[in-house]
Amino acid sequence: MELLFTPEFWSALLAIIVIDLVLAGDNAIVIGMAARNLPAHQQKKAIIWGTVGAIVIRALATLAVVWLLRIPGLLLVGGLILIWISLKLLVQEEGHENMKASGSLGSAIWTIIVADTVMGLDNVIAVAGAAHGDFLLVVIGLIISVPIMVWGSTMILKFMERFPIVIFIGAGVLAYTAGSMVTNEKLLAPFFAAYPWVKWVFIVAVVVGVLLIGRMKNQKQKRMAEQS
Repeated sequence: MELLFTPEFWSALLAIIVIDLVLAGDNAIVIGMAARNLPAHQQKKAIIWGTVGAIVIRALATLAVVWLLRIPGLLLVGGLILIWISLKLLVQEEGHENMKASGSLGSAIWTIIVADTVMGLDNVIAVAGAAHGDFLLVVIGLIISVPIMVWGSTMILKFMERFPIVIFIGAGVLAYTAGSMVTNEKLLAPFFAAYPWVKWVFIVAVVVGVLLIGRMKNQKQKRMAEQS
């Protein structure tokens, strides 16, 4: 129980909540589009059962990733992947317009589960990295993500559209988590332990680099869209 009162536990939980908030939006779009052709009385069932199935698979995947990240070298790989994910978050991409709506309850539930499993890789890696191997944090993070995906995602999407700074905060948290994963890698830990200041310089450089590169790419994309 003492773990629940440590600053490390609460800071990691806060990071997981932020990650769930900023990464749940795309999954909510998939859920909504998969169920949009169903009768009204079946839409809620499709969303609930599809989300439940997706959460179960995500829970197993996250716990598996937490275990895998303990293997030497994989924490470094996970951190590098998370840097790419944080950059992708800042660069707006349209990829849902071809999402096929399902006509039956069963197919809608299956579509939601499969699509969320494929799209939830970023969330799995991010939550596993932020949890630092703590399975309790993984479980709490997943419990938090359920109401976010089912009820709060539409509101969060509108909030992020109105206040773009939220996206940058989320990307910053992801970048910080990625930097921490790299510096906690067993193969590199002795070096960072010998030079603690290098660890923080590296983490700050990752966060600043991600935010700057993401912002520049986003602005370039917007200029190209305006010219076309």
